Amino acid sequence: MAVGTVLITGARDSGTGYIGSFTSLALLEHGYDVVIVDNLYNSSKVALDRIELLCGRRPAFYEVDITDEAALNDVFAKHPAIDSVIHFAALKAVGESSEIPLEYYRVNVGGSIALLQAMSKNNVTNIVFSSSATVYGDATRFPNMIPIPEHCPIGPTNTYGRTKSMIEDVITDHVTAQRNNLQKAGKPFEQWNGALLRYFNPCGAHPSGIMGEDPQGIPFNLLPLLGQVATGKREKLLVFGDDYESRDGTAIRDYIHVVDLAKGHLVALNYLREKKPGVKAWNLGSGRGSTVFEMVKAFSAVVGRDLAYEVVPRRTGDVLDLTANPTRANEELKWKTEMPMEKACEDLWRWVSNNPQGYRQDPPAELIAAIKKA
Repeated sequence: MAVGTVLITGARDSGTGYIGSFTSLALLEHGYDVVIVDNLYNSSKVALDRIELLCGRRPAFYEVDITDEAALNDVFAKHPAIDSVIHFAALKAVGESSEIPLEYYRVNVGGSIALLQAMSKNNVTNIVFSSSATVYGDATRFPNMIPIPEHCPIGPTNTYGRTKSMIEDVITDHVTAQRNNLQKAGKPFEQWNGALLRYFNPCGAHPSGIMGEDPQGIPFNLLPLLGQVATGKREKLLVFGDDYESRDGTAIRDYIHVVDLAKGHLVALNYLREKKPGVKAWNLGSGRGSTVFEMVKAFSAVVGRDLAYEVVPRRTGDVLDLTANPTRANEELKWKTEMPMEKACEDLWRWVSNNPQGYRQDPPAELIAAIKKA
């Protein structure tokens, strides 16, 4: 019998997308049943095959847009055992968000409201939200806030971050109201809970080499872009600014292996189900900041040659330093990163070098054989 049944929601990142596919795998490996809704905007159903290959279990899947509340209700009706949601659905590029802000608010905020309304209608009471360190904005504007703790004041500097901050507020207000209304009515109320997971820069791939990030268009994250340079898909990496007040002039970020990040979602969900804390935020990061140039050097070392790059002006909304203080997650969730940035580079290179077409090709037979042998 399953530990529980979890709905994983998707828009650009989802149960079939990068972080969501790894989270689906982690949940299945730990006894949960998984139901995925995703509009396949930036993901592939082939990820379901890879999940099944790795763990022997397959999530249920529905091609549904997160903003379609009626369709969400239909999914809940087909799977009445769903008791929790892990909510990934979001457009997620900082630069793009400043170009098409209304679409970001429509999908990210509007889709979250549709989901919460469907959850309420179907008495699904736990939500783990894929938030972001971008909600903090420029934490260097305050003393002693680097690395960034959860009590750092919220102050996003771009549309993407503002949508994440708004969704955090919507979830907090909704869960708090549900608990208060039920308590006033003399009914059980502690079943309503939310986890706000503010994570930093996911990277890497599955150590097997058969599952990883497969962006359908231009990647928006550093390591996938470097992967495309390394495989010849891209001539060079664009480095957005080398005039920051950092050790080499480039922006500092906290890079976290996607396998560690997936485990973070699993333990946060378990915490909600066991502790029933109401709404709580946790940073999911390593606490180790790396500059863009340091990441270029580390990935180049794994590839075995220098990768080309060009420095261009800063992007709107970018900040100097987003490094996590993960102490709260370490202590309360008993979670910490186990795979360093160098391991993420190794796993990413194994993925992109063996699967240059991502999920649009079959993985090499020797990788499949190694999985079946294990």
